[in-house]
Amino acid sequence: MRRMILASTAVVAVLVLSGCAQAGGSSQSADGPVMVEPAPGARDGGVSSAEGGSSAVDSAAVDQSVITTGWITVTVDDPTAAVDATVDLVESLDGRIDSRSQQAGSDESRSSAQLVIRVPADSVDAAIEGLQELGTVDSVSLSSNDVTLQVRDLDAQIKALQASVDRLLDLVDQAATTADLVELETAISDRQAQLDSLKSQKQYLSDQIAYSTLTVDLTEKGALPSSAPGDFWSGLATGWASLVAAMSGLVVMIGVLLPWLLPLAVIAAVCVLIVGLSRRGARRRAARAGAAGAGGAGSGGAIPTYVTAPQPSAYSAQTPATAAPAAPQSYGSPAVAADATADTSRTADTAVLDDPATGSSPAEADSAHPGTAHPATGDSEPDHPEGRGTPPYPGS
Repeated sequence: MRRMILASTAVVAVLVLSGCAQAGGSSQSADGPVMVEPAPGARDGGVSSAEGGSSAVDSAAVDQSVITTGWITVTVDDPTAAVDATVDLVESLDGRIDSRSQQAGSDESRSSAQLVIRVPADSVDAAIEGLQELGTVDSVSLSSNDVTLQVRDLDAQIKALQASVDRLLDLVDQAATTADLVELETAISDRQAQLDSLKSQKQYLSDQIAYSTLTVDLTEKGALPSSAPGDFWSGLATGWASLVAAMSGLVVMIGVLLPWLLPLAVIAAVCVLIVGLSRRGARRRAARAGAAGAGGAGSGGAIPTYVTAPQPSAYSAQTPATAAPAAPQSYGSPAVAADATADTSRTADTAVLDDPATGSSPAEADSAHPGTAHPATGDSEPDHPEGRGTPPYPGS
């Protein structure tokens, strides 16, 4: 009996102890804070990762490709001495002079000089400070051009083309026919030309990035000399120079216009010739028309009127049997008037054969009296050959 009680007590004690153990574990997991210790080197690793990020940024800044250019204007006492000092400054900075020009002073301008210098990109500030010591700095201008993407693109293209050329060179050894060999050599030549061009561009960009370009203008100090003439001789010289300049400009203008004036002169000559020929033809046609009108008037055109009247003679005055002269008649043309006058004369001669007073014939009377005296002047007017009393034709 005692053994059974002891066994039961032992079982209960085990159960109680096991329940307490479970309750303590659960309470510890639920209520007790769990402290997680950092792994060895975790803190150091975080610091090292931060340092790695900053180093990546610095490397990106270092890999950035920038081209820097600038312009600086300095007024100096002696441009020639300033040029020599600038050359010494550039040489001390391990740079170079790309171009150099100097202009001497004149009556209209001051002496000046201009230099294009190349200095290392990290020495631009030192170069500007050295130039400021030469004289008075009038202006400074700097500009930057980021060509990082262009450089990276060139690097990628160069790398790809170089790999392509290498593969083609490997295929040359494996060419089985001449045609394959020729085709491979053509492809290699093409790729190699492209590769060389890209390398040249990369080299130019690398030089522009490594060396900044500065243009330096050096101008002499002082006011510009007056251009107005001060006396008679200077005025005369100025006028002569102006005349020479004007004549030179005129000669240049003639030279410019001469190629245009020659064709225009030819065209003008042709036009004048055509107008002259047209006027001459018009005058000839007018003359022919006038001649044709005169001929038409004689044959049946507009005919002038001529009046004939018998003139008294000594024979007709002494002949009582002679009929009274007929009234003046109008005829259409001079020829008709002449015929009518001739008929009248013949009729008179036929009617009166002999003069009873003198016993002479009309022909003898006419020969005795060849003309009739003019009543105003007393001059004898001969009878018209085509008929008596017929006035001469106009213009005869």
